[in-house]
Amino acid sequence: MFDQIPSEVYLIITTAGAFAMGLLAMFVRSKSAKKPASVKKIILPPFFMSTGALMFIFPIFRVAPIQILEALGVGILFSTVLIWTSKFEVRDGEIYLKQSKAFVFILFGLLLLRVVGKVVLSSSIDVGELGGMFWILAFGMLWPWRLSMLWQYKKIAAKGKSAVPI
Repeated sequence: MFDQIPSEVYLIITTAGAFAMGLLAMFVRSKSAKKPASVKKIILPPFFMSTGALMFIFPIFRVAPIQILEALGVGILFSTVLIWTSKFEVRDGEIYLKQSKAFVFILFGLLLLRVVGKVVLSSSIDVGELGGMFWILAFGMLWPWRLSMLWQYKKIAAKGKSAVPI
């Protein structure tokens, strides 16, 4: 089934999908800053994303161990930028994610780097493998970022001696 579709079509579809997801993430992030944060809102996205690992059931998406390490390394590196721009503040007795003016530009820059990387690497790495690598990269970026957010949130909640809403 997958063998009948040219790899260029996969590249175009996945690149458009990456841009769409990036724009969606920017939109969701800006809306979420207007509502109080909670432990559930911080930790659920990585769990929801983990269902994407089911893609590795299909051989086309399987990745070599060295590629797993490379993708995870880049994801963790990218997460440092997100960690740097994600801060919380207390307003009206509740904890909110502080909206950083730089966040949208940083997220767009990371998205652009991912797309350029995908286009460049697609000439030497099969599109399915590349899809798997970029999922691992995104997963490796999301977990450290969300764990850092959770740590910051709990630290602020403990300082305010308020119950941490779940």
